[in-house]
Amino acid sequence: MVSRKADLTAWAQNQIADLLGISKIEITLQDLSGDAGFRHYYRTELSGTSFIVVDSPAETEDNEAFVRITDTFRQAGMITPQVLRVDYQRGFMLQEDFGDRLYLQALQASCNAPDEIDRLYKLAIDALVTLQKNADVHEFSAFDRELLHEEMALFQSWFCEKYLELTLSKSESELIAESFHFLEDQALNQRQVVVHRDYHSRNLMIPDSERYGDDHIPAVIDFQDAVTGPYTYDLVSLLRDCYISWPLSYVRNLGLYYRRCAEREGVISDIDEAEFFRNFDLMGLQRNLKVMGIFARLSIRDNKPQYLADIPQTIRYFTEVAPQYPELATFLDWFTQKILPMAIHALPSGELCER
Repeated sequence: MVSRKADLTAWAQNQIADLLGISKIEITLQDLSGDAGFRHYYRTELSGTSFIVVDSPAETEDNEAFVRITDTFRQAGMITPQVLRVDYQRGFMLQEDFGDRLYLQALQASCNAPDEIDRLYKLAIDALVTLQKNADVHEFSAFDRELLHEEMALFQSWFCEKYLELTLSKSESELIAESFHFLEDQALNQRQVVVHRDYHSRNLMIPDSERYGDDHIPAVIDFQDAVTGPYTYDLVSLLRDCYISWPLSYVRNLGLYYRRCAEREGVISDIDEAEFFRNFDLMGLQRNLKVMGIFARLSIRDNKPQYLADIPQTIRYFTEVAPQYPELATFLDWFTQKILPMAIHALPSGELCER
């Protein structure tokens, strides 16, 4: 690992020197938080310009896809960090630095400033509609039934069986399979658009306005898993965020704002309000199940137990929304009677910022 960081440092020194037209430089890499995958991020600064240096191992990360999606998103009107240099073979990248300010921090700081919260969310929704309008769905793989199922299967394998140490009976496994199939059908029947797939407050940034201007909001990161999929997937990721929560009435108002924008831009049409919120809710339930599994896996497999504190929020979303849909009544009854008591005992409580 030390040798790899030394190699990354030497590579970045050469790339930055070439970019700045300097013959020889020395840099120090400042360790930044990694994402939920295998990438690791560093910052370095030289001559008043800062850069992000990325260790993205080629054996685990598809760096060619990352660069391609970066360019595609930028061409569609999204603001993404420019990839300045890349070594595909070794998995090294040099990127534009947008700073440290995440949407999550700005929203938490604005809990008592509703106008600012509205502004930030509407900018994020505007950017999402821009992506959905302009990005070519044919440039991305399909968010098909197999992938939708694969996401939800994490709930069964990692949350129920590994984290809660639950042995599922045949009837329980069949109930889970039937419920997954229902949610897959609902997602596949939605209008298909380009999906970021992790569009939430930790992957949206507010760059320095002096460097980028006030129009560069939000800047988007962690989009390497983008696909063509249901139009509500990114919206529900944003509005029913795992990391920050808002009252149902406020989420509904923002959902209606998205619907107006998406209809105006031709992203959706002939979808009435009831159908829109059904799409939104059921997509959210699919994602809730996925997230419970992913966060359990991050704790168990990747030694990142901090993600467990965010599972209670996801469970609250699930138990608030699922009762509205009788198709999931049996699954919800099993979840609340068997899974919920075990989860309450096993999980940290988590904290919410509510408006």
